[in-house]
Amino acid sequence: MTDIFTWQITLPLALAALVCGYLLGSIPFGLILTRAAGLGDIRSIGSGNIGATNVLRTGNKKIAAATLLLDALKATVAALIGWYAFGPEGGLLAGFAAFIGHLFPVWLGFKGGKGVATYIGTLLGVAPWMVLVFAAVWLGCAKITRYSSLSALVATVIVPIVLFALGQPKIGLVMAIMTVISWLKHHENIRRLLAGTESKIGQKG
Repeated sequence: MTDIFTWQITLPLALAALVCGYLLGSIPFGLILTRAAGLGDIRSIGSGNIGATNVLRTGNKKIAAATLLLDALKATVAALIGWYAFGPEGGLLAGFAAFIGHLFPVWLGFKGGKGVATYIGTLLGVAPWMVLVFAAVWLGCAKITRYSSLSALVATVIVPIVLFALGQPKIGLVMAIMTVISWLKHHENIRRLLAGTESKIGQKG
């Protein structure tokens, strides 16, 4: 576990990976797609979020699905570019930066999404098998609780634990940091969950 703090990547390459990842992650696909479809500014409805969940509030399921896919893939692409250009550690840093870019895009006054899709996309780029773990936890929790947000939050906790258990401390550390940030971004959902007012899967209104 001591190698968790021993990184081989040089500072210039680490910075390059972070910048590349951030720029890719900050592409606001939700905003771009809804505007292109003539649905207006997604930030003016619902939660004001640019992610797929808020896009779904427009009633256009295809645009919401496309947003979800592209928000995930931008992190995957960032991680893969970082991996091939700067090595495994560069890929991990680029994926992390894409996650941060989605949450805090400079183009939108640092007001972005909540990061679940880019979290999954980063996993797909740096530890593909863990996407199955995330999906299994999400599905199991969703079946029991019917809360999508809670299921995602629980999955983000399990992922780094499994990574540490499998001897992947660096990936586990980065994903754990992303988990903490994701929980902070979901503070309103957590408040509603505690109050019993969070919408359940399939619930209307």
